[in-house]
Amino acid sequence: MTSKVDLLDLDRKYLWHPYTQMKDFEKDNLLFVDRADGMFLFDSLGRRYYDTISSWWCILHGHNHPRIKSAIKSQLDRLEHVHFAGTTHEGAIRLGERLVDLTPDGLARVFYSDNGSTACEVAIKMSFQYWKHMGETERKGFISLERGYHGDTIGAMSLGGVPAFKGPFDALTFDSYRIPSPYCYRCPYEDKPPVELSDRQGIRSLDCSLGCLGPLEKLLADKGHEIAAIILEPLLQAAGGMIVYPVEYLKRLAELVSHYGIHLILDEVATGFGRTGRMFALEHAGLTPDFLCLSKGLTAGFIPMAATITTDEVYNAFYADYREGKTFFHGHTFTGNPLASAAALASLEIFEQENVLHGLQDKIGALQSGIKRFKKLPWVGDVRGIGMVAALELVMDRKTGIRFPPEKRVGQMIYKDGLKKGLILRPLDDIVYLFLPLSVTADQIEDILDRSLEVISGLSL
Repeated sequence: MTSKVDLLDLDRKYLWHPYTQMKDFEKDNLLFVDRADGMFLFDSLGRRYYDTISSWWCILHGHNHPRIKSAIKSQLDRLEHVHFAGTTHEGAIRLGERLVDLTPDGLARVFYSDNGSTACEVAIKMSFQYWKHMGETERKGFISLERGYHGDTIGAMSLGGVPAFKGPFDALTFDSYRIPSPYCYRCPYEDKPPVELSDRQGIRSLDCSLGCLGPLEKLLADKGHEIAAIILEPLLQAAGGMIVYPVEYLKRLAELVSHYGIHLILDEVATGFGRTGRMFALEHAGLTPDFLCLSKGLTAGFIPMAATITTDEVYNAFYADYREGKTFFHGHTFTGNPLASAAALASLEIFEQENVLHGLQDKIGALQSGIKRFKKLPWVGDVRGIGMVAALELVMDRKTGIRFPPEKRVGQMIYKDGLKKGLILRPLDDIVYLFLPLSVTADQIEDILDRSLEVISGLSL
């Protein structure tokens, strides 16, 4: 039997991990995860670690939930996979019906794909082709936000605003319009912090003039007739730094783009399925987008799957005799996979049968109030959060907000020290965050906060 040490050596020899400088593990070992249960990951020695980032934001109901496992096993005995072009199956149909029921009125058609990047890529391509079909061929432009992130495919990267994720590939991407991030902690438009936490869910209320929307207003006045769509993450820019912004910003942005007939693409890959305290973040603003992109929590982290949900108006622009050339030529091998469909349907059943959203409210209160304890630490510049997400921005100087130099590698220090405390923490540079599974208990939240406080207060900076 191959030992753990031998396997780690084989890993170094053969594997290349994502978002990882492999030289860091020339001597240090990767964390060897052997099994998982509920809130915890276990290494090969049986040590347990809180999965505080939901294994890249996709675990909803805890690891190895029996209901989802049972649904996958039952489906496996019936149908494991079939191509989705010209064929269909019960699971995909029932899931499509459930997603349309759950999302706002007006969203009516579900297009399946494999992951968050492809969900956004589908929306971009659909919007682009829609305007061609409608005869508005000048609408070729796309708008996105600085510090926004929508995936690693070329189209999604073209609309990403996190420099480290796209910098090396600029020559491959298409030009787009970028507007400022509603980054309240580092807002250049006001002399005072523009928002404050207003409720137990972390929903932020407005105390500013929304100066960060000025560039969008100007862009639309100049080129609104040339814009196909705008894409953004509602209320939480996740990979860009867990940036939480006011609901009023989202409402006003939607009004502006609607006035010019521009498609609104909401990327809820990270925020969907309860993360913000409601099933979808858009519910806080009462919005119906033209495209809604979902993945990650769609199957509660069990199997890759994504969905792009759009309107009948968009769908009907493609619905024509074949000779008209309006078919949407886009697809993925595992589109609408039966096993993934079964997992997603089981996850949605858990929401209903375990009354998950109702049970979140006290947990959210515990997390959002508990994270405020970190404000006392001298290098915590900002504390922010929404729903089951909380974040700390660490800085060299609280008064100026000056960041640590990258070579300091504060995030790496926190990751290593977190492991010693039984925590999986994976900071975004110097932004430490918790992205907790919805199944976490109030006692576990308190324990996670206590351990995290020990880690961060113990740093030698």
